[in-house]
Amino acid sequence: MVFERKPGNVNCIALRLCLLQDFCYGGDLMGTSNAMQIVLEAVEAAGGLDYWNSIEKLEVELSASGFLFTAKRRPVLHHVRVRANTRDPRFIFVDFPTLGQTGELIGNELVRILDSAGHTVAQRENPRAAFHGIRRQFAWDDLDFIYFGGYATWNYLTTPFLLLRKGFLVEVLEPMKGPLGKFVRLQVTFPADVPTHSRRQIYCFDDQRLLRRLDYTAEVVGGWAHAAHLCEEYRTFDRLTVPTRRRVLPLPFGSRPLPGPTLVELEVHHVRAVPR
Repeated sequence: MVFERKPGNVNCIALRLCLLQDFCYGGDLMGTSNAMQIVLEAVEAAGGLDYWNSIEKLEVELSASGFLFTAKRRPVLHHVRVRANTRDPRFIFVDFPTLGQTGELIGNELVRILDSAGHTVAQRENPRAAFHGIRRQFAWDDLDFIYFGGYATWNYLTTPFLLLRKGFLVEVLEPMKGPLGKFVRLQVTFPADVPTHSRRQIYCFDDQRLLRRLDYTAEVVGGWAHAAHLCEEYRTFDRLTVPTRRRVLPLPFGSRPLPGPTLVELEVHHVRAVPR
């Protein structure tokens, strides 16, 4: 369903969206109104709902590295091209794992590798279930990485618009002090049909409603893999405002992440929005 922003009070807009898309916002009526308003303000800060609805996919050039790559025996990514669908959790790595091949994520259902002619070289159904094996504690194969890297990056590139999808539960938490001032916090529970790190995550927005931090458990890494994901160096590409530097730090307990090691560092070099 495509949403339209209508003139008027933001709470009225939020209520209309709630009725249309079966949103679930926790707490009392005031808490519900506040959660809706924060989400809509974040969407506006990122580029606006009208603009997002005009986009079919994002073509992005990025690099990624960090301790997780070493731990799972994966090569780092240097200026890799990817494509993220804006409507559904579908994601493509171009020229990956080798030149001429394509690594593709199709939700929680399938990951596959295609050759230059579009023929399937390898595939895995229900790829998340494969992470229960002992081998994944020590090394990831190409299909493992396509699943993890695909869903994770799709989540990152589609946030905060992702929160407007059907089935999300969003609740307002107490604010938190951060290095850039006080952060507004939302506890978000994902629906089962959206692949993500963990169903419950905490989003922290600054006073401009830009996402500054995201706390989650990377469950495919392990139930112990609690992390604080920091979003920095925002840039605007056309009308889409995105963090071009992301750092994921260990969060073993409490709310203060460890200074290192950096588990994943993601750098976005360029974003192109492909219109519908």
